[in-house]
Order: sequence, then structure tokens, then C-alpha cells
Amino acid sequence: MAAADSPSAALRRRDLCSRGIRLAGKMRSDVIDLLDTYVERQGLDASASVAAVEGVPVAAVERWDEQTGTQRLLENLAAYRAFRVLLAQMLEEHREQLGEADTALGRALAAVLLQVSAFAYHLEELLQLESRGPPSEEGSVPPPVPHLGLFERKLRGLGVLRELAQWAIRSTRDLRQLAKPSPGSSSAPGWTESP
Repeated sequence: MAAADSPSAALRRRDLCSRGIRLAGKMRSDVIDLLDTYVERQGLDASASVAAVEGVPVAAVERWDEQTGTQRLLENLAAYRAFRVLLAQMLEEHREQLGEADTALGRALAAVLLQVSAFAYHLEELLQLESRGPPSEEGSVPPPVPHLGLFERKLRGLGVLRELAQWAIRSTRDLRQLAKPSPGSSSAPGWTESP
């Protein structure tokens, strides 16, 4: 039996998945609150339609049920690394735009950025437990943001936050799937390698 399949590793994996589910739920709640504040402070309509934003990973996936545990973790990690960069850009733009005039929104953005960073680290821990270290961050940084007008930046921020809320839901689903015992195995929940 490999170390990653030992009973203690299975318990650790379930514990990490449970903690991750709680972190994702808290993050989603905070992102929803931030979305409300963002829409209000930026003078946007909450029902505004936002086209897909370049660099923003999409949470929807085809054939979700066919993904392996490794695929789920790697996609989640790539998404949260991208969100970390995007939220840092939003925070910087916010500071440039308003300075210290709107500290509540700036603090809320910084708090969500911190949660996203912590969640990415949590996903890296899960990948290490699987005896597969997290991939390097080289080349995973989204391209620099093109020069956008103020309104376009506001809409881009709205799109980033909406998609982050969707990722929090997907992450919860992925971690619940990973925490389930695989058929015929009591110690390797949801962790199957790709064929």
C-alpha cells in the first residue's frame, strides 16, 4: 500500500477536504457580500450583463463527473492562482481610482484576496498529500490587463467577482467528490489517475 493510500493519509485527505469545503463556503459568502458592496460603490446595476473576461477562468466544465481527483485539484489551483492575480490588479486599480476614499471596499477586496491565497495554498497541500507536488506558477499568470476605461474596469471587476463566486461553488462540489470513498477502496477517496 502506497503512503498516499494509507489510512492516516486517507484521514488527512478527508480532513483537508472538510476544511477546504468550509473555507470555500466562507469565501463564497464573503464574495457575495463583496459583490453587493462592489455593485453599490461602483454605481453598477446588479443585473448588468458581463461578457466573458479574458484571463478569468470559467467554473463551468463539461463532463464534470468524469474528471479525476487530480484534474479537479489542478483546475481549482490554476483558477485560484489566476484569481489571486486578478484580485490584486483590482485592488491596485481601486487604490489608484479612489485612493483612501473608499476604504471599506478596499478592505473587503484585500480580505477576499487573502482568502483566495489561503485556498490556493490549501489546494497545494492536497496535491502534496497525493504525492504530486503542485505545478510551478511559471506561465500561469494571466496576461497583463489591456488599458481599459473606467467603466470597462468596473465591469471586468464585476465579472471577476461573479466567476469567483461560481468557483467557490465548484470547489465545494469538487472537494465533496474527493472526500467520498472510491468504490472498492476505503482509503483512496476520489483519487484516480488519468488513463
